[in-house]
Amino acid sequence: MTAAIIITVCGLLLLAYIFDLTSSRTKIPAVILLFVLGWAAKQIGDFLELPIPDLTDLLPIFGTIGLVLIVLEGSLELELNKSKIPLIGKTMLGALVPIFGLSFLLAFTFQQFGDFSFKDSLTNAIPLCIISSAIAIPSVKNFSRRNKEFVTYESSLSDIFGVIFFNFVALNATIELKSFGIFGLQILLIIIVSFIATVGLAFLLSKIGHHVKFAPIVILVIVIYEVSKMYHLPALVFILLFGVFIGNLDELKTIGWIKKLKPEELNKEVSKFKEIVIMGSFLIRSIFFMLFGYLMDLAEVLNSATILWALGITAGIFFLRIVQLYISRLPVRPLAFIAPRGLITILLFLAISPSQMIPLVNRSLIVQVIILTALVMMIGLWTSNDKEESVLAPAGLPKDDFPLDFPG
Repeated sequence: MTAAIIITVCGLLLLAYIFDLTSSRTKIPAVILLFVLGWAAKQIGDFLELPIPDLTDLLPIFGTIGLVLIVLEGSLELELNKSKIPLIGKTMLGALVPIFGLSFLLAFTFQQFGDFSFKDSLTNAIPLCIISSAIAIPSVKNFSRRNKEFVTYESSLSDIFGVIFFNFVALNATIELKSFGIFGLQILLIIIVSFIATVGLAFLLSKIGHHVKFAPIVILVIVIYEVSKMYHLPALVFILLFGVFIGNLDELKTIGWIKKLKPEELNKEVSKFKEIVIMGSFLIRSIFFMLFGYLMDLAEVLNSATILWALGITAGIFFLRIVQLYISRLPVRPLAFIAPRGLITILLFLAISPSQMIPLVNRSLIVQVIILTALVMMIGLWTSNDKEESVLAPAGLPKDDFPLDFPG
């Protein structure tokens, strides 16, 4: 029995790897295939009457580890220099507008259709308004460098801002002036913790001579993240700052104390560390989405009571995104299609306390919105190609060198 389980898990992960390899050609988001794979594994297990234990409790564990690795992977790719300031500004706008605008709009709508408080409605709306970096970043690996950078920054910041906003709303019994003061102190504290932890981890990375040196760094990152969460600190800020710092040592090597870390030598170790993070991110992400598919009931996907809500929410997501891209003078195609919901939506939904849940937002609605946004992204990837992207750049200027401040 043990051998059969090991062979099955390995076979599923190999299929997940094949999905990842072929997604650039098929342009089918791997998340959809992983959902189907997990669901199919459940059906086969039930048909063969295999004794499989309840795996529900594993979902938030893999989800949390996956979130840390995915944000870390994305932050390691971010370049920190003056030329990136306009891009960071646009991506912050792209992350904040749907989180705040769509969250308040959905909360108001939920309140009108039920006897719910606005605070509970807002708590349930926020998970639906966050772009999933777990799906978005891997899906745009064949985009032009500029568009890929935009999606990486935007989706990573969306995860961070979304979790911070969710915790602020969900953890405060009443939102008043005092709540904003405590929130400001939490932000300041996590920045201090991030600075100390980042310097310490970078020092360890440069000094550990043992052949096993990356595993303890990753473990410590996860431990610091979880401890920060226990004290209700915006822990993803630490992950972002740590990744950006060690990924941009070349830009920071003029600072005196950083020279002591020997950035030229440390860069080689960071490259190896990045490879480990990418591999770990792939494995955990694949297991999470397959596990979610395994635990998913087909009746939830086909639930007619929530499908109209899911279609309306999906339409609102992409309408607001098109408007935001146009105002920011960014290319509507292909960026308008890249607004999937996924891992972070599931995690925050699971984090809502029973006393704060509203009937309108249930597993069926979450699953349907995730699938619909992934399908829209798939259609966008099918209809957007290099030829279409190149039309956006002025004649004689390579697509990857074209600045982002042009009309959509």
